[in-house]
Amino acid sequence: MPRLYLIRHGKPASTWGGADEDPGLDETGRAQAEAARDWLLSRPEGERPERVVSSPLQRCRETAEPTARALGVEIEIDPVVGEIPTPQALHPSERPSWLRQAFAGTWRQIQGDLDYDAWRREIVASLRARGDTAVFSHYVAINAVVSHLLGDDRVLHFRPDHASITVLETDGAELVLVEKGREAATGVL
Repeated sequence: MPRLYLIRHGKPASTWGGADEDPGLDETGRAQAEAARDWLLSRPEGERPERVVSSPLQRCRETAEPTARALGVEIEIDPVVGEIPTPQALHPSERPSWLRQAFAGTWRQIQGDLDYDAWRREIVASLRARGDTAVFSHYVAINAVVSHLLGDDRVLHFRPDHASITVLETDGAELVLVEKGREAATGVL
């Protein structure tokens, strides 16, 4: 089956509550983006990605850029693989506590404006059609995919590190987890 690579963005220049709501990468994050590119391009022929997809957020686009440039392709922006939507009624300063509560439960227990279990299934459906692709996404979205594929309803299944690469395979109908990406020593919050 064709390979699909799900990559968490590199280390951002700031975190939640900072002055920038859509930060790019810091120096470490840029180095991580280049390391991800090098790893992806080192895959054997037939396992290398041919397309690059990114969340619309700057930290993902900047992580995707070295890979897209090396492959000679444009980055395809897909909001479906973006960050988990925060309830509209929440002030940005309340997002960390909302996420902590979400991380402690299941997808169906998340309080917000939408059905987060359906959000998780939408990401999985989007990825099924993306063989031979490097997809640059986010911590929670990657957990959404892995937890769905493992049949585990917990929101926080593992802690993907910045620029870690989770390997999947898809034939367009089935999506299979091959290997989870490198885990971080600490959590997002």
